Amino acid sequence: MIGQWIAIRASYTSDNLRVLGPEYFHSSFASPHSSSVAPSAMAWDGTLGVACTYEFVPHHHALHDFMNSDSTTLFHEFGHGHHGMLSDATYGTLASTNVLRDFVELPSQLMEHWFEQRSVLEEFAGHYQTGEAIPGHLLDKLKAAEFFNQGFETIEYTACALMDMALHSQSDYSDETFDLVDFEKAELARLGMPQGIVMRHRPAHFAHLFATEGYAAGYYVYLWAEVLDADAFGAFKESGDIFDSETSEKARKFIYSAGNTVAPDELFRQFRGRDPDITYMLKKKGLMKE
Repeated sequence: MIGQWIAIRASYTSDNLRVLGPEYFHSSFASPHSSSVAPSAMAWDGTLGVACTYEFVPHHHALHDFMNSDSTTLFHEFGHGHHGMLSDATYGTLASTNVLRDFVELPSQLMEHWFEQRSVLEEFAGHYQTGEAIPGHLLDKLKAAEFFNQGFETIEYTACALMDMALHSQSDYSDETFDLVDFEKAELARLGMPQGIVMRHRPAHFAHLFATEGYAAGYYVYLWAEVLDADAFGAFKESGDIFDSETSEKARKFIYSAGNTVAPDELFRQFRGRDPDITYMLKKKGLMKE
């Protein structure tokens, strides 16, 4: 069994939708993918916890309310947790989130789709004081706004991903030949960056690239994962039930439990029966008509 490690309370106010805040946590946590041995090979007592660390803004209520973006983040990190909890590999180096960067964000971003579903919000989103179910007109507003700013956000992100690739394609970074500000200006001009949009992260504070080597020349993976997660969630929608047990079992087997025991492109083909299709992501963002 999964230990009593997190309880979810969802709420809304007349001003904002606020949903899915943790109410309490289990007293002890484990991080399964940090061990040198995979969870399936451990001697354990049947209880497994995964810590989802979050920085809360002080609130005068006993329960913390989450804004919409915070709730999406909670589902995202919960997906990483599933990737660890459901891991089924003998060796830790091949288990859980120890996969290629191209694949590591698929389990997390796939989970975000369930937060967006009306049936999920209707069941779990309740008024923080009265417990009244969230009214339909607020859900209608949420649905109507889902494509807002998607073009802007896609460009600001993609510009960063392309800048990342360009920066890591240089062979000489000496002070005599390389100026970061000049390079940024020249590269954005080459890309045809719209004047009304800026990069999400300027190079000098692009922590994903330079705080560690983990995402160096690999910042694109979040957008590539959107291609994968939108296509993968399409399998649930096409089944006629977003909680379809057969599709869920395939997702568990080929996305959440296999780790790096099989090449990620092959895992996706086994789950979906084909290579990824970008149209699902474009439709999700409203950049292509249904």
